[in-house]
Amino acid sequence: QLQLVEAGGGLVQPGGSLRLSCAASGFTLDYYNIAWFRQAPGKEREGVSCVSRGGGNTNHADSVKGRFTISRDNTKKTVYLQMNSLKQEDTAVYFCAAKPVISLTKKCVLGPGEYDYWGQGTQVTVSS
Repeated sequence: QLQLVEAGGGLVQPGGSLRLSCAASGFTLDYYNIAWFRQAPGKEREGVSCVSRGGGNTNHADSVKGRFTISRDNTKKTVYLQMNSLKQEDTAVYFCAAKPVISLTKKCVLGPGEYDYWGQGTQVTVSS
């Protein structure tokens, strides 16, 4: 059974850092573009960051550029989201998602409709 499991969320003060992880089970990550999304109460799900299958392409929402970094370790079947300089507006449930792709060079995108498999989410709360 194909599963994505997020971890690493929690409560952090503004300006702090967290590292989220997205672990795959039941399949290998090598053939998937991976993205992180978030959804705050009363708001639509929005794309945060994504990484291509081979890791050579990444994309970030303007709101997190310069603060968030996405990386992947296919040998560990895990994708990471390093979040620095966190702000209160980063508070949300964070989800990872996977899209199977054939090409190693196919760029990743941040549209939620592009992704086929989703994790259950992890809560990130930024508050003093």
